Amino acid sequence: MLSKKHVLYSQNGRGKGVRRENIETASEEDSQHYKNAKAFRFDELMAATNNFSNDCFIGEGGFGKVYKGRLQGTDQIVAIKQLNLEGEQGNREFYVEILMLSLLHHPNLVTLIGYCADGAQRLVVYEYVPLGSLADHLHDVTPNKMPLDWRLRIEIALGAAKGLEYLHDIANPAVIYRDLKSSNILLGEDYQPKLSDFGLARLAPEDEDGSHVTTTVMGTYGYCAPEYIMTGRVNSKSDIFSFGVLLLELITGRKAFDNTRVPAERSLVEWVRPFMRERTSCHRLADPLLQGHYPKRGVQQLFSLAGLCINEKPSMRPVIADVVTALSHVPITYGEGSSSSVSPGVHQSSRNRT
Repeated sequence: MLSKKHVLYSQNGRGKGVRRENIETASEEDSQHYKNAKAFRFDELMAATNNFSNDCFIGEGGFGKVYKGRLQGTDQIVAIKQLNLEGEQGNREFYVEILMLSLLHHPNLVTLIGYCADGAQRLVVYEYVPLGSLADHLHDVTPNKMPLDWRLRIEIALGAAKGLEYLHDIANPAVIYRDLKSSNILLGEDYQPKLSDFGLARLAPEDEDGSHVTTTVMGTYGYCAPEYIMTGRVNSKSDIFSFGVLLLELITGRKAFDNTRVPAERSLVEWVRPFMRERTSCHRLADPLLQGHYPKRGVQQLFSLAGLCINEKPSMRPVIADVVTALSHVPITYGEGSSSSVSPGVHQSSRNRT
């Protein structure tokens, strides 16, 4: 059952929350609303990362490099993202992310610690999430790294779905994530998934039924819904499409788009569509790293759910609450006749972190 609505803004500007327009056009002038985020000086973050040394470097994405740091005074371990800004658009995305994360709170969303806006420097400070991204565990599995087993894949999918459910159904107004992908799902202790990178997030229209936000098409190729690419119109069902792509990644171990493959297999969605007609054999698409250790019925159910999510007609895609319910009933135990599934309210890692 969903909790009460989490109000992000007040329509008249009085009482709790901030004005809707402040969120949609976030800038440095809105810093009074970042009540849950600490403003750091650049020299503080330089000290925390040993002058952004290579020893502290932990990753790089489209928005910049990420470093592991230790805050002086508190000894708190944090992740510090140093953004590569490109003009006013990048600057606005920086402030949107800070304002969004200062207002949004859920166990399956990354926690914002603070930010730095000294001069031309733009940095975001998050909680440190020790196990990296889901993409690392699906697409960059080295010989000394244990691949994700079936149970963990379902637990991660369910946790990510609950984070998206918070954005769509609990936050008020609803939030369209717009950047759901495996590299933006970070894995904490016991592989607890956390959605990260909210620079592209937008507030949903107040009358979400059939409505949309028209915006510049941004995001990652392979995850974007077809109607969004063609028209620039995005709503919560666009996030559902991206979530369906994520489910296909978890099933197959393949990237959403992979230039190294033959043309017919580069787009994961287009590659699997012909198999949607014969779902009883879909277990043949399962990630080879699973080595056959998965319940065939579980793969079939997850494949069917993914198919619903990537339906070319947005109105035919399920709402996220139904996705959460469906995931909680996907079999996770390998073995004939097994019907064990994940409890929607309990995280139970099947192995310890190594």
